[in-house]
Amino acid sequence: MIKVLHLTSSFGFGGGAETNLLRLVSRMDRARFRNTIVTMTVGVNHDLACERLAESGVTVYSLGMRRGVANPFAAARLFRIIRRIQPQIMQTWMYHADLLGLLAGKWEGVPSIAWNIRCSLDSADLGWMSALVRRLLVLLSSYPDVVLANSRSGIELHRALGYKPRKWLYMPNSLDLDSFRPDDQAGAWLRSQLLLPSRARFIGLIGRLHPVKDHETFIKAAGLLASEYPDLHFVLVGKGMEEQNPYVKGLVVATAAADRFHLLGHRTDVNRVTAGLDIACCSSVSEGSSNVVAEAMACGVLCVVTDVGDSSQILQGLGRVVPPKDPASFAQACRELLALPPSERRELGAAARAQVTERFSLSKSVERYELLYERLAYSRRDSRYAPSTNRDDVSMHSLS
Repeated sequence: MIKVLHLTSSFGFGGGAETNLLRLVSRMDRARFRNTIVTMTVGVNHDLACERLAESGVTVYSLGMRRGVANPFAAARLFRIIRRIQPQIMQTWMYHADLLGLLAGKWEGVPSIAWNIRCSLDSADLGWMSALVRRLLVLLSSYPDVVLANSRSGIELHRALGYKPRKWLYMPNSLDLDSFRPDDQAGAWLRSQLLLPSRARFIGLIGRLHPVKDHETFIKAAGLLASEYPDLHFVLVGKGMEEQNPYVKGLVVATAAADRFHLLGHRTDVNRVTAGLDIACCSSVSEGSSNVVAEAMACGVLCVVTDVGDSSQILQGLGRVVPPKDPASFAQACRELLALPPSERRELGAAARAQVTERFSLSKSVERYELLYERLAYSRRDSRYAPSTNRDDVSMHSLS
């Protein structure tokens, strides 16, 4: 039995890292792996996420830390958890967990430590504390056994910053293809939820309110489209996307088409909302590997994305790519997709789902992590990797 302790900066039904961690530990082989999660701070719907994992035999501990506040008592609790579990592998997720996990893991003698980079932001886009943590990680990057990254752009950025790990490993995000799938009834369902007529069409953006998501560009582009397409409505989903948010409301009112915008806030049925869209958008100024783009493609929904991070590589020509911070180009790309005949839209949507199924299926992601953990555990046991299996070799995803 290989014991893996996952240390994450936050845990719940929140960002992409949290979602991927939840999917991973829920699906790993319980006969071969025992997973434990330790979260530094509590994320969105933390208790619900813990209840779901309890069904899979995964225990979640919280260190009770507050964002931006160092807490030596929380670190001491982590030391006690490590001693109790005695993991062979410490897998950390995101910057703050990478730093704390490395220090605690080395102190307590954890045999193998793996970092997981989930960010491709320039230092100017980070808060001062996160930027400081990342500078420390640059200096310490040769200490973990392997550094994982969910995007090739993230690897290139961190190389440029000075990361010099023993080994880079590209581990793409996973997709829940059972939840995110084409649904011919989703559009009608969304129209009924919003009390709209059957002719209404939807362009949407799924993402929390954050400067890097650049909702302003999307909303301005939507304003340009609103006067041309009277049947077009704009859906925004994510934390901060509420009617009561004065910043977002101000942007929407400035379009002179406020009645065509639907601010739905945080939702637990994002998969169904996504499947109900005619076009899914990502207007970010910085991305690693965008979950929402891949999820929309899995639903057979065509996408317009900005040319940042791995977005164009994910799309593979099955949509439109535009420069960041360019509402006019964004609107034009939407016009082009809206003008496509229904048959061509269906063909492109089917090709998009096939594309992400091949690259990002949850089963393949779980196999990659299981093989990595086996290799780390066996390499410490007898200085050799684990015996080969019939599964894909993790090395095929590595970047030297």
